Parts: sequence; structure tokens; C-alpha cells
Amino acid sequence: MTDTNTQLVSTISADNKLTLSLQDIDMPQPSADEVVVRIEAAPLNPSDQAVLFSAADMSTATQSGTEDRPVITADVAAQFMPALKTRAGKDTPVGNEGAGTVVAAGSSPAAQALMGKTVAVIGGGTYRQYLSANIQSCLVLKDGTTAKEGASSFVNPLTALAMVETMRAEGHKAIIHAAAASSLGQMLNRICMADGIDLINIVRKEEQETLLRDMGAKYVVNSSKDSFLADLTAAITETVATIAFDPIGGGQLASDILNCMEAAITRDVEEYNVYGSNTFKQVYVYGGLNRGPITLNRNFGFAWGVNGFLLFNALGKLGTETVMSMRKRVAEEITTTFASRYTHEVSLAEALQLDSIAAYSKQATGEKYLITPQS
Repeated sequence: MTDTNTQLVSTISADNKLTLSLQDIDMPQPSADEVVVRIEAAPLNPSDQAVLFSAADMSTATQSGTEDRPVITADVAAQFMPALKTRAGKDTPVGNEGAGTVVAAGSSPAAQALMGKTVAVIGGGTYRQYLSANIQSCLVLKDGTTAKEGASSFVNPLTALAMVETMRAEGHKAIIHAAAASSLGQMLNRICMADGIDLINIVRKEEQETLLRDMGAKYVVNSSKDSFLADLTAAITETVATIAFDPIGGGQLASDILNCMEAAITRDVEEYNVYGSNTFKQVYVYGGLNRGPITLNRNFGFAWGVNGFLLFNALGKLGTETVMSMRKRVAEEITTTFASRYTHEVSLAEALQLDSIAAYSKQATGEKYLITPQS
């Protein structure tokens, strides 16, 4: 360990400005049940970017400072400031997850047992060089697993597993997933193929169709095709999928999914019911790729729901035993089922370069950035 520690922070000021900067902080001192992790790799997930940029208009971003200590400034529209009042004037550490080596440990036997181990960690503020974390927030990686391989051990793997476990807990038989060519979508495909679960993948490009079919996905429908609704209805008819997970949020995709579910369910029904079918249909929105309003064209009866889906809330509903089993599976399969691939690696300073921001903020399929704080 050294005497220096640097973290990346996002700050919104009362005068409607976002500032991204690097900040020197004290080296952490672990309590009895804590360890200090030397963070060696941390992914840039969409959820991290939501904290990083908040409601700022990044088209207004400017860069100042030095090459080693860049500072990014951008405007925040006044209309968003009331919702951000609890953030105003506070330095918010960024980074939901990461991985590295335990270099110090508290006095408890459980903490001491982690000394020298490579662990993944969740809990916030991972875009820094050294992080103090409770042992319950750590996942010990298998011997031989690197920090880069284990950096994305929580957000995508546990979200994908939580989708499957939610399907089971709610009594559904198959899943629909939108924006399905993403890293999480590919992971969900591997899980469903391994577990024998039918998964309908919604994509928007032909190359994404090819990508998933080459992986072995059976049901892939393209939302940009004129036949999309018919193709989706046919896939739902075959799989009886009545639960969907949508990272897009805005627009009418949720409505299209619900209407196609209803059309599949009532395909052979001969007697009209003004209230629609009795089969419950569920769409969970877990992202905001489209920030616009969700439009519902209600031709799907009254047995339906559109709800938000947040990982930590979902884990709370699934229970401790299920969550521990999920974590164990992730650790065992982090280089196979739950493997993440990164196209770019950047240091903390490089993550605050305007060209880097312009690239990773696109959240493009097949483009995933990894921050390496020790660089």
C-alpha cells in the first residue's frame, strides 16, 4: 500500500453545472469486518454513467485541467435541478463494481481470511485506487481468475440471474428481452441455454440477429422489420412467454410486447371478453436508453403490469438463500457463462478525456470500457 489514493467524483453545483474530476483522498482504514481492496479493474456500465453524467447535457461539455488531472464541466438544465437537490454541492464517488487484490484487512477472522485474495466488490465508489469494503460486499474469485476477468461480477451477472429467478418466482414459463445483443443480453442467452429456458431476443439490426443466432439463440426478432409484431407474436405463441425485461424504457415497445402477448394468448379464443384474457402479462423496465415517456396502446386487457426493475430490490425479494446460490454460480462461471469482454481500457485520467467520454457514452453494442485505476 501507498500513502496516496485517488478517486473519480461527479459534482453538481447549485449554479447548474456538472463537474467531473479526480480527487485525492485518505487511504482507507478497515474496521473489523472490512477489507481494503486495491482496485485494478472496474467496468463502465450504463448505471455508472447515470451517476457520472446525471442530467447534464454532455454536448456542452468542456475539458480543462491537466493531462493527469483533467476536469470536465457541463451544463445541467434548470428544470432538472429540483430533482437533484440532494446531490447539489456534494462530491459523488462513481463506480458500482470492480475487482482487485485485498491488501489490508480488519481484525475479524473472516476479514483476515481474505488477505491477498483477488475479489470482486460492489457498493459504490469503485473508480478509485483503494476501496474499503465490507466482507459481505466481496466475492472471492477462483484461483487464477484475474481482476479484469472478475471486474463485472455483480451488475450484469446478478441482473441476468435475477431476471431468470424472477421469472421462476412469478410462475412464468419464458422470457422476452429487449436490446438483447448487449453484454447483459448475451449473458442472459448463455444462462437460458444452459438452464433450458426459452428466451425471445428483441434486436434492431441484422448484425445483432446474426450475433445471437451464432451464439445458439433460437428466438430472435428484429424490431426494425415490418414483420416485427407478427414475428414476436409467433415466438410468444410458441414459447408462452408472459414476462419481459426492457432496458429501453421510453416509446411503445412495452406496449407492443403486451399486445403481442395478448394476441398470442387469445389466438384460439372464440368468445369475446371485453376485459381481455385472464393471463397476467408483465413488462419490467430496467433501463432508460430512451428517456421519453412510455406509451401504452391498451389492447391487452386488464391483466398486466409495467414496473421498474432494480437489481437490489429484486435481490431483496428473492431471499438470502437464492442470492447466495446466484453469487456462487457467478464465481464458478465468471470466465464462461458470465464472461465480459472489453474493447477499451482507460486510466482514471483517460476516462475524463472528451474523446473517451464521447465514445463510451454512446453505449454502443459491442463497445465496453474498463477503467484500470492503477494505470
